[in-house]
Amino acid sequence: MTGQIYLPPSLRGFEPKRMVFSTWVDHLPFAYDLVETIRPKLVVELGAYNGLSFFAFCQSMLENNIDGVAYAVDCWEGDKHTDAYDDSIYKDVQNHAREHYRGFTYLLKMFFNEALQHFDDDSIDLLHIDGLHTYDAVKEDFTNWYPKVKPGGIILFHDVMAKIKDFGVWKYFEELEGQHDEVFKFYHGFGLGAIRKPGGDREPNQLLDIMFSKDEEDQNDLRKFYTHASHFLEAKRQVKRFKPKETEGKQGGQGKS
Repeated sequence: MTGQIYLPPSLRGFEPKRMVFSTWVDHLPFAYDLVETIRPKLVVELGAYNGLSFFAFCQSMLENNIDGVAYAVDCWEGDKHTDAYDDSIYKDVQNHAREHYRGFTYLLKMFFNEALQHFDDDSIDLLHIDGLHTYDAVKEDFTNWYPKVKPGGIILFHDVMAKIKDFGVWKYFEELEGQHDEVFKFYHGFGLGAIRKPGGDREPNQLLDIMFSKDEEDQNDLRKFYTHASHFLEAKRQVKRFKPKETEGKQGGQGKS
């Protein structure tokens, strides 16, 4: 074990500006810290839905003064895992992007394969794959988009531990673990997998060095840290949710507030 002390920027008081129902809530601190440490010029998310993960990336870019752009690609119509939904979710995501991240976030309302033409090969610093979760769908997404990722870039896969319904991300990611040298996986929540594409800048980077090291003890400590970080974030959210307002309980004459 190297005995590294890792003090990520999320410890400085990260508070998500976007909080909606999503199993991605377990990985928000990590998303924030990953963006800060790799300082991406180009972020692409495949499957944004209600925007929880996408806006965690965007918030980190804004608060850490990262000069880059972020694209969310989604048809915003639903699929067999989310079921169909109306246009209200897209409009809500659009409004949040305009209010908080105008000028560097873009929503591409189209299918993933249609969006391929908008990105050059070897251009994406951070790619997040979170579309339809069948084995064939995630394999197609990775195969089609991998050439778009720059050497040394990071690819994230959500739900790598979700063995429910016909989800196949877990199975495909296990295959990738045997094919790639730099692979890391979080087990908490529904799981989150990461792969670093060969090549590119290999200067010291504390978070990535721990993630892609061969030191299992350091990797497990990192997993424990972000498991606790997600629990702590949820605890703070619950405290804020149920904390009485300053005027609550204070009454005027004859019981009037």
